Amino acid sequence: MNLCVVLLSLLCVGGFSEEESNPDDVNIGAIFSFNTINGGVSKIGMEAAVEDVNSDPTILGGRKLVLSIHDSNFSGFLGIIGGLEYMETNKVAIIGPQTSGMAHILSHLANELHVPMLSFTALDPSLSSLQYPYFIQTAPNDLFQLTAIADMISYFGYREVVTIYTDDEQSRGSIIALGDKLTERRCKISYKAVLPPEALATRREIRDALVEVSVMESRVIVVHAYSIIGLQVFDLAYKLGMMGKGYVWIATAWMSTVLDSRPVSGEAAKSIQGALTLRPHTVDSKRKSEFLSRWKKLSNGSIGFNPYGLYAYDTVWMVASAVKIFLDHGGTISFSNDSNLSHLGGGTLNLGALSTFDGGSQLLHNILHTNMTEVLYTKERNRSSSNQQLDLMVWPGQTVDKPRGWVFPHNGRQLRIGIPNRVSYKAFVSEEEKTNEIRGYCIDVFLAAINLLPYAVPHKFVLYGDGHKNPNYAELVRLITSNVFDAVVGDIAIVTNRTKIVDFTQPYIESGLVVVAPVREMNSSPWAFMRPFSPLMWVVTAAFFLIVAVVIWILEHRINDEFRGPPKKQFLTILWFGFSTMFFAHRENTTSTLGRMVLILWLFVVLIITSSYTASLTSILTVQQLAPSIRGIDSLTASNDHIGFQVGSFTESYLSDELNIAKSRLVPLGSPEEYADALTRGRVAAVVDERPYVDLFLSNYCMFQTVGQEFTKSGWGFAFPRDSPLAMDMSTAILTLSESGKLQKIHDKWLYTRTCSQKSSDNSDQLHLKSFRGLFLICGITCLVAVFIYFCLVCSKFRRHSPKLSESSAQARSPSVRIRRFLSFADEKEDALKSRLKRKHIEMLSRSSAENQQPRNEVRGEELDEGHNGNAYFH
Repeated sequence: MNLCVVLLSLLCVGGFSEEESNPDDVNIGAIFSFNTINGGVSKIGMEAAVEDVNSDPTILGGRKLVLSIHDSNFSGFLGIIGGLEYMETNKVAIIGPQTSGMAHILSHLANELHVPMLSFTALDPSLSSLQYPYFIQTAPNDLFQLTAIADMISYFGYREVVTIYTDDEQSRGSIIALGDKLTERRCKISYKAVLPPEALATRREIRDALVEVSVMESRVIVVHAYSIIGLQVFDLAYKLGMMGKGYVWIATAWMSTVLDSRPVSGEAAKSIQGALTLRPHTVDSKRKSEFLSRWKKLSNGSIGFNPYGLYAYDTVWMVASAVKIFLDHGGTISFSNDSNLSHLGGGTLNLGALSTFDGGSQLLHNILHTNMTEVLYTKERNRSSSNQQLDLMVWPGQTVDKPRGWVFPHNGRQLRIGIPNRVSYKAFVSEEEKTNEIRGYCIDVFLAAINLLPYAVPHKFVLYGDGHKNPNYAELVRLITSNVFDAVVGDIAIVTNRTKIVDFTQPYIESGLVVVAPVREMNSSPWAFMRPFSPLMWVVTAAFFLIVAVVIWILEHRINDEFRGPPKKQFLTILWFGFSTMFFAHRENTTSTLGRMVLILWLFVVLIITSSYTASLTSILTVQQLAPSIRGIDSLTASNDHIGFQVGSFTESYLSDELNIAKSRLVPLGSPEEYADALTRGRVAAVVDERPYVDLFLSNYCMFQTVGQEFTKSGWGFAFPRDSPLAMDMSTAILTLSESGKLQKIHDKWLYTRTCSQKSSDNSDQLHLKSFRGLFLICGITCLVAVFIYFCLVCSKFRRHSPKLSESSAQARSPSVRIRRFLSFADEKEDALKSRLKRKHIEMLSRSSAENQQPRNEVRGEELDEGHNGNAYFH
């Protein structure tokens, strides 16, 4: 007899557990390694589900659901044999297999024979429903937990991870998916440690793999394996000292199933301290609580509950519900021989015995439309940074401080730092000729930042360039991507094209392009006398001359004859008095206290203004001024003049690519001496360069000056490979240097520049209103206060003297009459008013005396009459 047939027969006898069934029973099969945690939990869950289905006759209409189980015993071959046997024995559905390797093979059989296969443990994302329509994953596949891991890695700011996984289909597919998700978040897998499959891996092989991992730069390690190998990985990592501070260990869901289902011993518990793991989420419900309360009885305490027990239970119910719908709609369970296999039936393997489930497509349709969706999160998704928070965690080494997640590899290689070999502006970076030491402003900043890092950074400087001209900085930065340099340090401008290929640190000095032009004598102008003041200053000053003159006129008008007369004379007096105070030549005297107070303050203001004007005009007429034909980048671009630029910098590409200036107009210049010569001889109309270079140049060549404004904003930084964690740490160090003031001290040490005496080409020599607004404000307030006091005094006098001057008629009491009378009163000279009031007073006294004299005369007359009468009587 053929050996394969004998082996097949033995496996069929010893590998299956199956109840006797009658033709009306609904037969399903299950393929698992029941000695594993998930296999043991799944067996309990499936058997409980079968019992519950059979206890309810309304589910299958009196039929019995029969579950056959096959133990693959960690063997893919035995699992395949079990699947073939189920295909031969008329099973309507198969639950399993447990691993993706078997699923890839058996899914081809399921497609051909129309037998649905449902698995909640073979969760490889590559098991596509398009390629394997009869294979159904009844639990979230690994893509979900791998996405969560990628999010977690990105949340903590890690950029590189190391993966440890077993060399099987499920793990390979999952790690590929993890790599894709990390790439979406600008992270990557820097090293993959591959272990033999579960049944073949030895502790020695696991140890060797961990030793390789220990010398890697990344300290973020993701372990994706089965529980037996996974626990050995952590045990050996603990013994190798890899579970201490600085490491980040992330385990996929296998670890949570171990913790939920098996008691963890003391040594095993120590080895996994600080590791992060994920647990599949299942929604809390009444049925879940009831099932959990039954678990101890169902398992006899042999194994703890984990979510895969629920998946197993629900998967059986999913099949039973689909079969119920199939039967309720008149379906019959029948099988027929596959025509594609009928011609193979004569062989010793008897493949022709494999039968096709006639109702398989309808049952598949019912399964796919079974509603068992979990509600994970009912609120609207919120991915704002404030909402992305995790609880406090204890990391390896019993620390709550987030590990850095990377170290320099222990392979003895120093970082190769590319340094531009400059031939000009050597204060930024240069090589000392005698000692070959690399020195300069940029080097001191780099070394100061390196010294602030909490770890050592072995490095060496490598010069780039021929020493005869400045190197091409774009090419220097590009060499990082070619792995020629591990970083570039120097006067490296942070520009868009470079940020696409490398990562820069925080800028350590501000930079930007400016235009340098020669200083020339300004042509004299007939209106030069107007330049000391800005237009607004002229307007406000002239207005105050008039305002003060009007205020003085108001205060002096009633008491000073020099401020009285016909309207024309008074108007001319106001103009003359106002502007004559500019030269202190006013001839009118002020007699009122308020008027003198206002005039004294105004003369002080005039003194300040005239002195400032004289000093500014003197400077304008005697000091050399800028009058370049180029006023900034706009006029430079619009002209056809030649433009100088520094060799090797990004200025050339910016002028030609961004500003569309013809390259024929661009003149390369290599040193400050060449700048000066080209500008002096007229070879170029202006030079465009970065601000730090220009500041050094102008400190030595005062016959040149910047014109216009800085027309780009950027800075200098240190370049590192994309996603390099060192770039982030160096940025933090540079900020620390800036906050402590040490960065400024380094700047002053190397880049101290003296200031030239020339004025700039703008209107900075003009005096603006803001410089005198305090004086004008005080003067204006004084004028208002004086006028207010004067008005109050006049009103008081008017009220006091108005009854004496008014008439008793009703017309005299009307508002218009009183206003005209008040204006007439205010316009009247004080002395005239006093004289009039005095005359009025005398007239009133005279009238009163005359009135008193008339009654006295009448009484005297009466007395005389009586006397005459008496005399007559006595006579």
